[in-house]
Amino acid sequence: MKRVSASLLPPIALDTEGGAPIYRQLSDWFRRAIVEGQLRPGERVPSTRALAGELKVSRLPVLSAYEQLHAEGYLETFTGAGTCVAGAIPREDVPTPPRRRRASAPDHGDAPARRVAARAAAMAGPEQTWLDSQGAFRVGLPALDAFPHGVWSRLVSRHARQTDVGALAYGDALGYLPLREAIADYLRTVRAVRADASQVMITTGAQHGLQLCAHVLLDPGDRVWMEEPGYPGAHQALATVGAQAVLVPVDADGLDVAEGVRRGPDARMVYITPSHQFPLGVTMSAARRMQLLQWASREGRWIVEDDYDGEYRFGGKPVTSLQGLDTDARVIYVGTFSKVMFPALRLGYLVVPRDLADAFRAARDALDTCSPTLPQRAMTDFIREGHFARHIRRMRVLYAARRAALLEAIGRHLPGRLQVVGAEAGMQLAGLLPEGVDDVALSRRAALAGVSVRPLSQCYRGPVHASGLILGYGGVDERAIEEGVRRLARSL
Repeated sequence: MKRVSASLLPPIALDTEGGAPIYRQLSDWFRRAIVEGQLRPGERVPSTRALAGELKVSRLPVLSAYEQLHAEGYLETFTGAGTCVAGAIPREDVPTPPRRRRASAPDHGDAPARRVAARAAAMAGPEQTWLDSQGAFRVGLPALDAFPHGVWSRLVSRHARQTDVGALAYGDALGYLPLREAIADYLRTVRAVRADASQVMITTGAQHGLQLCAHVLLDPGDRVWMEEPGYPGAHQALATVGAQAVLVPVDADGLDVAEGVRRGPDARMVYITPSHQFPLGVTMSAARRMQLLQWASREGRWIVEDDYDGEYRFGGKPVTSLQGLDTDARVIYVGTFSKVMFPALRLGYLVVPRDLADAFRAARDALDTCSPTLPQRAMTDFIREGHFARHIRRMRVLYAARRAALLEAIGRHLPGRLQVVGAEAGMQLAGLLPEGVDDVALSRRAALAGVSVRPLSQCYRGPVHASGLILGYGGVDERAIEEGVRRLARSL
């Protein structure tokens, strides 16, 4: 390391052994010194010859650094006065960025908090220590160990090798048409969704779909029925547009429609997970579905149906979608491949009423243009060639076995301490804890033991009526399930 004398300039440290080029180190140093006020506007700097001699380096990198700083407006040269810091740089308004704190240095909170938009603050959720682990019992994680990686790799490679120039350009805001056609065919057959490709939009997942719904259907201040307890991500999507949540309780039959009408008769939209309510796991009854659809039709309201894992049901065939029962085009259907494929794929979809397709297209184009084409093409072949249907059939059998293993382990290690609810569908179940047990504190303690459990209380926006845990079993094999429940029992 070489240093210039402090009598000429503040100390300059140069790394002459494999660091960045000397000219770049010098230009970065001068730029930082000027911005931080160590060198003031009009202050003279050494000549290139003098600085090179002082640093004992070639004059060429010093010349290059000065030329760069001249070009950026940090330095200027005056006849008879030499090179100086540019006088146009404000004296009083030069920003002084905070000094970099060492990673180990504690934050004492002495610096004033910088303002962010109220909307951003509303999107921030509580501490989520349960996200620290990818093992037992991470919610929303499918069986990645059972995914057909070979088949998927072959399909991706097939399209990556193609020389179709169109695949490298911007895509349709609604998504790749062949994939939209394949999804429409699949949903008509499996979920009784009534739609064609013109109504399908490809998204980057269910959360993205919810945000699009909020941007297209809601204005700031609009009221929305939200399940209580419910999915925190849906509340975050509402926060992006400044909508107001109307908390509607969930019972054994699902969303209480009559209570929703009483609490929010002027609500513009309803968010609902009717096939497998998150987090309690109940299925909305036929009577409640009819009540909701009739109210929405009569009052001209929108219903957003989040069918995040409707393919997986163990007590019989999957329940028909709410959208398939809708006769007045009031339901927007939200689906995702994160649960049936893998989360990193970042592909989901919306099914929207025909008269809303143009509005959703415009919103998508304004927000992020389009989804990547390569994974869409590979996904199209994965569906069309039958791999998708075979994969779902295998996963139903696998998740049923893992569900049974989890229920057995809970009965053996947590008898009377975890009352299981919502175990008939999906990839997770909820368990109610004894009165007085703090589920957030328990989730933190479990995280220290390498177990990921989501506190049920975090799914409430109003008063918490139940303490419990949400346990995902999709991404955990039977041996890990057994060990995970043992650790959870010790934590409890």
